[in-house]
Amino acid sequence: MIKAVQAVVGLGLLCFAATQVAVAQDISKLPRVKQQLVAPPNVPVHDQVSKGPKVVEVRMETTEKLMEVAPGAKVWGLTFNGSIPGPLIIVHEGDYVELTLANPKSSTLAHNVDFHAATGALGGAGLTLVQPGEEVVLRWKAVKPGVFVYHCAPGGTMIPFHVISGMSGAIMVLPKDGLKDAKGKPYKYDKAFYIGEQDFYLPKDDKGNFKAYGSPAEGMADMLEVAKGLIPTHVVFNGAVGAITGDNALKAKVGEKVLFIHSQANRASYPHLIGGHADLYWVGGSFSDTPLTSQETWFVPAGSAVAAAYEFHQPGLYVYLSHNLIEAVLLGAALHMNVEGKWDDNMMTQLKAPASFDAKAAMDH
Repeated sequence: MIKAVQAVVGLGLLCFAATQVAVAQDISKLPRVKQQLVAPPNVPVHDQVSKGPKVVEVRMETTEKLMEVAPGAKVWGLTFNGSIPGPLIIVHEGDYVELTLANPKSSTLAHNVDFHAATGALGGAGLTLVQPGEEVVLRWKAVKPGVFVYHCAPGGTMIPFHVISGMSGAIMVLPKDGLKDAKGKPYKYDKAFYIGEQDFYLPKDDKGNFKAYGSPAEGMADMLEVAKGLIPTHVVFNGAVGAITGDNALKAKVGEKVLFIHSQANRASYPHLIGGHADLYWVGGSFSDTPLTSQETWFVPAGSAVAAAYEFHQPGLYVYLSHNLIEAVLLGAALHMNVEGKWDDNMMTQLKAPASFDAKAAMDH
């Protein structure tokens, strides 16, 4: 018995020793790639399948700028790289993200970044706080495949203030061997778009007009007071009402598979593609799990990002919106997508039109 126990203990020690002597990866020998970040809804150039672990260098600047949310309504946007939302970052599982975060001298506030995809130190927020005129470099390893929110989190009431002022974005960590469909087969998309949903809480004066402020801090108390009621004045895609409509509408062709990445750093959302579906929907943004199929509306939990993919079968104007229709139609959470191609009467045809028929009237979103 004693010998058996000694053998088991000895085996345990051997296993423990093996884990202790595991050699850490020599990051200095990994290839380095500078990712050129772009303003949403566009996404950076990327490979869908990993070519091996690498260090992905990205640079973001915390820009404070006055931005128009809607006619007569402006906000001091607290931004990453000047856009609301901040740019989408794309890496692969096993890659290292090396971020340079710069806060210009012209800024009035300190900023940092919390990556929901990162491990430790408050997602990096505990290591990245930069005062105006400073910059910091943070490296972290992407170990969880999926899509995740990042946002500014300077502490206390500054956290909600920075987030409701637009300071969030998303990162997509693709699996090493790319995406898989519901049957476990490789899935490749033809295009990808990033939609960052933003809720604003803009104060009004006694006459019902939106107030204007000379700096972010000047309007902070009023904005937080409005936010306490949990009723946003605007809910928008990519920073402003109608930001992704008209000449800025998304574009695709019949037969193309489009991946939609949708984030909401502060509230829950319910995206829906009118006239289409989510062929695949990765619940909670997790690429480790089997995606759901044929979803009419998909769910974005507060403080997260998700991914959904659809192959377009009919041409025309599509509306992608929050299916909280009050927020979509009255507060601004909608975008347009123009799809080119040949119409298929077998899938849909109007057999008889009413005398008053106006196709454009139904697209007033």
